[in-house]
Amino acid sequence: MLTSIISFGVIMAFVLVIFCTVKWWNLTLTGTQPAPLYVFIAILFTSGLDVGLIMFPLAFDYPLYADVATEPAYGFTNPLALEFGFWGFLIWAFYFLTTFYFCAIEPRVKFFEIPAVKILNNIVIITTCAFTGALFLIYMPYYIAEVGDGETILPVFYLICFLVILVAAFSSTDIKFVKVLSVSSTVLFFCLIAYMFVNAGMSAGDLASTGSNIGGYFANIHKFVVPLTEYHEFYLFWWFAWSIMIGQFVSRFVGGLKTYQLLAALLVFPSIPLALWFTVLYYYHLNGIGTEGIPNWAMTIVGIVFVINSFDSLIRLYTDNLNLTTERFGTVSYVFANAIGLFALTLLFKSQWLQIQWVGTVVIGIYLAALAYMFFVKRGNMKQLDGQAAPLNTSL
Repeated sequence: MLTSIISFGVIMAFVLVIFCTVKWWNLTLTGTQPAPLYVFIAILFTSGLDVGLIMFPLAFDYPLYADVATEPAYGFTNPLALEFGFWGFLIWAFYFLTTFYFCAIEPRVKFFEIPAVKILNNIVIITTCAFTGALFLIYMPYYIAEVGDGETILPVFYLICFLVILVAAFSSTDIKFVKVLSVSSTVLFFCLIAYMFVNAGMSAGDLASTGSNIGGYFANIHKFVVPLTEYHEFYLFWWFAWSIMIGQFVSRFVGGLKTYQLLAALLVFPSIPLALWFTVLYYYHLNGIGTEGIPNWAMTIVGIVFVINSFDSLIRLYTDNLNLTTERFGTVSYVFANAIGLFALTLLFKSQWLQIQWVGTVVIGIYLAALAYMFFVKRGNMKQLDGQAAPLNTSL
């Protein structure tokens, strides 16, 4: 059942991507707070990714993909191509679709201003935020293996999780923080790639020869559209669950790109650092190079910064949507209310009773409802789109 739902959702999304790109190819898109392209890409990249990008490939993914005896579905290509396919290139078309929608279409149809839709959308945002926090907490012993036994969630991990949420809540109080944080963490990520490259004793030739394995993704790109396994299905649902909220958030920073330029930017620019990072880590995997000590701490720190970025964007989004602003409640109350509330939800979701597949299913339902609303109710408003995003509506 879930496989059918996500397969339908992904195919629907890609059809809509093609339709929007062809129909509005040259439409100029401008958000409510336009930023330079490098800032926009940095915000998109760091808002839409988390610590799993840093830690999962070596710890879980590459060994899983290499074990084709257990998972024969992965046997058609190599682990690096699979990892890139789970995180890179085509999957970013989801974010293009929602970013385009909130720049060009939502100002005309105002679907997300319908009270029931607004409530449901913010429930999705808050639950996904807490779910992300729960995963961060659950897997922290694996990320910070030097502390504890690598499995038990110690009190210090609860403290780290709360502090991460607290910092993100504070960061969300001013839009300048997200711009600085996103650009800085993107630079930090490239520094991490360079450090891991040097630490492994890699050469440019090693990078090129190892990276050539990514060609296995492009040769089999059609196989990544629908779920390969339950694990791949989980990733697709997760991307879907994030798609509306990330598009709603980052659309405000689009600075005059054409539709086709936005699509190209989202497919290509985030995929470059992902390809470099996964290639370096795959070299570690192939050569049995350990990451104990400084490499592991470096990855952990960058991963935590990514988590802060993700929380920042989600907190900023639902507080904007619900008018839970610092102007209304004051900075201190705003920061601690968000931090304590999200941490409490994180603890509730730590048992993983909330499945991201359910949230993704709700998001697919929102897609369908939005399409029906545009077609049956607001079809006349879809004519002559100007690509100018409306000012943020902060009313309840």
